[in-house]
Amino acid sequence: MRNKLKNSALCYICLISFFINAERFGDPGEIIAIKASNNDLDKYLIVEINESLYKLIPLPFEKQNDSIYVDGEKININQKDFGESRITIENNSMVNLSKEDSDRAFKESKIIQKALSNYSKSLVPDLNFINPVEGIVSSRYGKKRYINDQPRSPHLSLDIAAAEGTKIVSPSKGKVILVGDFFYAGNYIIIDHGFGLVSSYSHLSSVLVDENELIEKGQKIGEVGSTGRVTGPHLHWTVYLNKVRINPESIIQDNFLESLL
Repeated sequence: MRNKLKNSALCYICLISFFINAERFGDPGEIIAIKASNNDLDKYLIVEINESLYKLIPLPFEKQNDSIYVDGEKININQKDFGESRITIENNSMVNLSKEDSDRAFKESKIIQKALSNYSKSLVPDLNFINPVEGIVSSRYGKKRYINDQPRSPHLSLDIAAAEGTKIVSPSKGKVILVGDFFYAGNYIIIDHGFGLVSSYSHLSSVLVDENELIEKGQKIGEVGSTGRVTGPHLHWTVYLNKVRINPESIIQDNFLESLL
């Protein structure tokens, strides 16, 4: 009897040790939920799932087969093959940029990065996102990108092909923090949904919102177009959490929050 109790105690200790030392794993571009404390309330996007509070942590694409640390907790990011995407752009000046276009694109990238850093903590995100446009997915998140057979940065957005003029709606409530006409993105919108959750919309034929405008979920914000560097009309939709580009298809799936546990 004493040996049975001793063995049970050892198994219990081993079980505790397993959970203490168990490592977390996740796929690049996904979000992982970690139990939150009171100290996390002003630092992270916090959600309630099954009556418990969790902080949402994005897993950077570029950290594949590597790890990140969140408040001392290690999170391993898996290696994943997303496939590849090859496109041809007839206008070579849009592929191999002149100094003038290169300088313009660089300046615009700084404007976009500044906007992504200025998210609000007064907006409370609704994580029940809806699809921003009806169309056909033409290029998914994470694909290796080749333009005119030249390797380029991976495609960390979702491309949805649709007819010119198809309406684009906001997938969630938020505030418009940037509107512009950019070299790569064409007519472009960034929406702040709060606490580091931000989305952007590229290549629009028309923009129907203004900077600093508060918008509701499902509100029309623009129309599909082919402005900027494109091969045809589509929406290039990017979703960020804490400036990390995450997979948009994940956040629009049914029961997204519950799927994180």
